[in-house]
Amino acid sequence: MRNVLSEGDTAPDFTATLTDGSEVTLSEMLKDSGVILYFYPRDNTPGCTTQACDFRDNFDSLKESGWRVIGVSKDSAKSHTKFIDKHGLPFELIVDSETALHQLYGTWTEKKLYGRTFLGCIRSTFAINQDGTLAWVGYKVQSKGHVERVMNDLNS
Repeated sequence: MRNVLSEGDTAPDFTATLTDGSEVTLSEMLKDSGVILYFYPRDNTPGCTTQACDFRDNFDSLKESGWRVIGVSKDSAKSHTKFIDKHGLPFELIVDSETALHQLYGTWTEKKLYGRTFLGCIRSTFAINQDGTLAWVGYKVQSKGHVERVMNDLNS
């Protein structure tokens, strides 16, 4: 059974590897700003590109509002670097090739497509306040338009 988080819960702390090979810890990042952690299935696919570009296009507004954006997928550092360069992404991506972070946040689960069952990522977003609580939680979010919804909810 997967771990499902809700608004108001304490976000699970983690240490993860960024595209450049450096490590980042949630509790350390929260000392400087809130964190928007978004999980997506795969670099350079249509829905994931739409989602990443939506975060890119709203990056300055999010940053001005005190949020740091970080994407998470199972892709390799090489794939992430190409994705960042191709689309001019101004934020970091976490390499979660073993799906440990996906599992911690409940975004790695059984999926079905065309009668086939497999394990995969549920497109999800978490906004984490500086005190470590979840301000916004969305599982199975749409790739288009959900960034605006997150921003509206956080600013209301």
